[in-house]
Amino acid sequence: MKTWRERLAWLLATCGGFGYSPIMPGTAGAIWGVILYVPMALLAPEPVQTILLAVALLASCIVTVALAPWAEQYFGGKDSKHFVTDEVAGLLLTVLLFRVQGQVLLTALWTFAFSRLCDIVKIPPSRSLEHLPSGWGVLADDLMASVYAAGFLHALFHFFPHWFGR
Repeated sequence: MKTWRERLAWLLATCGGFGYSPIMPGTAGAIWGVILYVPMALLAPEPVQTILLAVALLASCIVTVALAPWAEQYFGGKDSKHFVTDEVAGLLLTVLLFRVQGQVLLTALWTFAFSRLCDIVKIPPSRSLEHLPSGWGVLADDLMASVYAAGFLHALFHFFPHWFGR
């Protein structure tokens, strides 16, 4: 029987079981980033919104690094597909770096798509960051992918603002 700590660790590590999605568990886990972002964007004015996003990002990073040793043992390897808190952190960083004012749902859709695409493609040096120790490697590649995603989105917004409702 699992202890309450093991149950809590499992619940956090899998984002409530989303990490067990039979199709693209990382993408399913990243949905939690959208679930966190949308209410913040709709309810919190600036600069409170940015502060809340930064706090949520920091919390997801801390949880990822702290749970990584447990997840490695529990799931039997580094960066298991079921361990998805890093995907939440990645989505939150993308949203922190790129938002279209007044376009919460468009922002959520664009950042979700691009953060997932950049994380899956692993644009260099993202893949090499996976070799960092334990939770740092699990987290760093997703954060690097998010920086790329935000950069691509800023470029798209500059050249095709109508795609973003502008």
